[in-house]
Amino acid sequence: MNDAQLPLMEHLEELRRRLIISLAAWGIGFLICYAFAETLFRFIAAPVRAALPAGSSLVFISATEPFFAYLKIAAFAGLLAALPVILWQAWLFVAPGLYVDEKRLAVPFVLSGCLCFGLGAYFGFTHVFPVIFTFLIGFGTGAGEINAMLSMGAYLSLSLRLLLSFGLIFELPVAIFFLARLGLVDHRWLAAKRKFAIVLAFVVGAILTPPDVFSQVAIALPFILLYEVGIVVARLFGKKPGPAAE
Repeated sequence: MNDAQLPLMEHLEELRRRLIISLAAWGIGFLICYAFAETLFRFIAAPVRAALPAGSSLVFISATEPFFAYLKIAAFAGLLAALPVILWQAWLFVAPGLYVDEKRLAVPFVLSGCLCFGLGAYFGFTHVFPVIFTFLIGFGTGAGEINAMLSMGAYLSLSLRLLLSFGLIFELPVAIFFLARLGLVDHRWLAAKRKFAIVLAFVVGAILTPPDVFSQVAIALPFILLYEVGIVVARLFGKKPGPAAE
């Protein structure tokens, strides 16, 4: 094996090791959360149950649907529980290529990443879910001759997708902060790309949400606002140009 191939193989081996540790942490989180799967489902189903008309409830339309629904929610909760380990492993993978002062950002990266993801999921669950499901169920039953009988599996898939979307969107300022600290982007470049970010926000909203305007806007607006926050963050904390660049 020549000298050019060796570093590549070392990087691949390192990547494999970090992935194994991350998957193991996720697996442990999944096993723990599966013991509380029914409780977790009752918690996450609270917004839609509050929005359902009197006499309506969640149903399952196949014998295996509850089983797979509990597996899915345990996997999602396990991912959240393992997120600090996963972010730490991601940082350890890229750390060898960083300068000493950049390596000091490891703990802020993990803490801010977990905090922002949690804030995004909390915001979506407490502020957006009740409005979205009240609107959608009210629209569906507005004719007065249609009963709401939502499948627990379909609801869970939609709600987890929305929670994941809000969590990732709230990571935007964190991602911009570290990219700016590494000198990969700056506030001028981000401001110049603002119009593309706005288009991307509505595209992401259209892909990740039900096909109604309100849900799309509920995703797009936080994306746009957090992008603007990211521009300010890049301006305040971005890597300063050296004397030669000035």
